[in-house]
Amino acid sequence: MRAEGFGVKGPRGWAFRGVDVAAGPGSLVALAGPSGSGRTCLLLALTGRMKTREGHAEVGGVRLPRKMAAVRRFSALAHVPGVSDLDPAFTVAEHLREAALLRRRFAGSPLALLRSRSTRTAENRRRVDAALEAAGLDPLTLPKGERTAVRDLERLEALRLTVAMALLGEPRLLAVDDTDLKLGDAEAAAAWSMLRSVADGGVTVLAVCNEVPAEADVVVRTGDAPGGGTAAGSAGADGARGADRAGEPDRGGGSDRPGGAGDADGAAPAGDGGDTGGKAGPGGTAGSTADTGSTADTGSAGGAADTGDTGSAGGARRDVNHEDDEEGAADAFAETGRA
Repeated sequence: MRAEGFGVKGPRGWAFRGVDVAAGPGSLVALAGPSGSGRTCLLLALTGRMKTREGHAEVGGVRLPRKMAAVRRFSALAHVPGVSDLDPAFTVAEHLREAALLRRRFAGSPLALLRSRSTRTAENRRRVDAALEAAGLDPLTLPKGERTAVRDLERLEALRLTVAMALLGEPRLLAVDDTDLKLGDAEAAAAWSMLRSVADGGVTVLAVCNEVPAEADVVVRTGDAPGGGTAAGSAGADGARGADRAGEPDRGGGSDRPGGAGDADGAAPAGDGGDTGGKAGPGGTAGSTADTGSTADTGSAGGAADTGDTGSAGGARRDVNHEDDEEGAADAFAETGRA
């Protein structure tokens, strides 16, 4: 495996860029770095499951990103959250049986269908036993044997199960994400020992980790490449959007508008009464007139007269002539005050 200037760019910027990798067959490659630095993206890119934007790589003699499908044929994913999750309701036996059927359907030879059913069953059993042994998972040690549900497995046991399922297809490249996540020191040591034995069997192993193990042959660190990796890219994009939002006007407007005292008395805030022509208190109407500088714009003459409907019957509806606009407005304000 060899990669030069490898980089993946997403909607929020570069996930990683400028990554160089050089590892021989049967190597244990540790992909280390802080969370959010593009470790999983690099893992998926090297297994032909994510297209890169810059650089190139050669995996198993196949060039990326030109022949991603070819790399997917001889690579397998073990534990990768969001991509190859286990079903918590399925048992260990059901997961293994499903993986074996999928391998036979999509990766097996069509000539295998010509074999007898007993022969195919024996072949699947041999593959399952070999994969379980390589992953270090003994079903007899589980609470209910192969009938144990995934939800009842420990973190290390679930990791071993995903590795066994991936090894059913006899891949040349194995990818594992979050290898040491939620594992104690002893469990993490057991997990790395298991991956080391898989690599010694000739399978190149890519493993994402927080702490670099002593068993690793090659260490690739993300987050140090130019562009800052995913963490810096995401923060920059989110910060820019936050700055844009900060410059937008507040459309909720309750606490920033004037006329707070009027709100406490049940009257509409200043400026709202003129806009709607509805029921505004004295403070609201006065504020609207002062803001616009024109009673015609805020509808204080007509609108305030309408609010008189809640006041006395004599001042509820008043015909105001165009010549007596100012006098009518004053009378309307007076009626609203009495209301």
